[in-house]
Amino acid sequence: MNKDRTFLGVLGALLVLSVLFLLIERVVGRIKGRGIPQPVLRKGWRTDVVYWFMTALITSPIVRVAAVIPFLLLILAKVTTVDVLRLGQYQGFGPLARQPVWLQAVQIYLLADLAGYWTHRLFHRGKWWPFHAVHHSSEELDWLGSLRVHPVNEMINKLLQSTPILLLGYNPTVTLTAAPVFTLYAIFLHANVNWDFGPLRAVIATPVFHRWHHSKDRAAWDKNFAGLFPFWDILFGTYYMPRGRWPENFGIHEPMPTGYLGQMWAPFAWLRRADKKVDPE
Repeated sequence: MNKDRTFLGVLGALLVLSVLFLLIERVVGRIKGRGIPQPVLRKGWRTDVVYWFMTALITSPIVRVAAVIPFLLLILAKVTTVDVLRLGQYQGFGPLARQPVWLQAVQIYLLADLAGYWTHRLFHRGKWWPFHAVHHSSEELDWLGSLRVHPVNEMINKLLQSTPILLLGYNPTVTLTAAPVFTLYAIFLHANVNWDFGPLRAVIATPVFHRWHHSKDRAAWDKNFAGLFPFWDILFGTYYMPRGRWPENFGIHEPMPTGYLGQMWAPFAWLRRADKKVDPE
């Protein structure tokens, strides 16, 4: 029965978001003149629906289990104990944890976005790219495409965002709220609308900002890595928001299977082929 309720909850969330983004992308977007024509049942939608269920029912629980790693490190360092954690009494340690919760939240979200920025850049390099290429393989991008994330990419990203913050001593409750907030905002960033928030375009990430990140245009490659605050891209020289142009032509140049199981295996096959290549020198 619990499994049935879980499945129905995931299905219900999918239906609610489908209606919400139907309004955002096809009603509000077009009223504002920034909607983008696209079939409701666009190319790849079945694969992305499978990702929705597999991520919620399998990947996310595995990621939550892996999230015990920083707490194990805190136990080994004798910062806290199993009993304190089990009773929910651990509230962080050191001077950072003694700050007001609101101030911790501001710092945590800044640090999480900074960690996410560099993790994102990591996944655009070398042997990490095949796992992230799965996410970039969507050729018709919308909110549902945000869920097309390989489990390896998902796990590494979540761990590298939360672990340093927890080890610094911040309140764990506030720290762990960052993950769902970043996830929900990422869904919005993939929406099929050309919104850039006008004068706030360089302050908060927007659909245009992130959709440029997915563009196959050469000038947009390896740009706009931040999940919330574009000033990280401005600071590190990866900001790309050309005036009077909108992102298009999404996808990757490498071949990628269209189905879920094929995309799960594709990065490993990609790396195996790369390892078998013989250096001509």
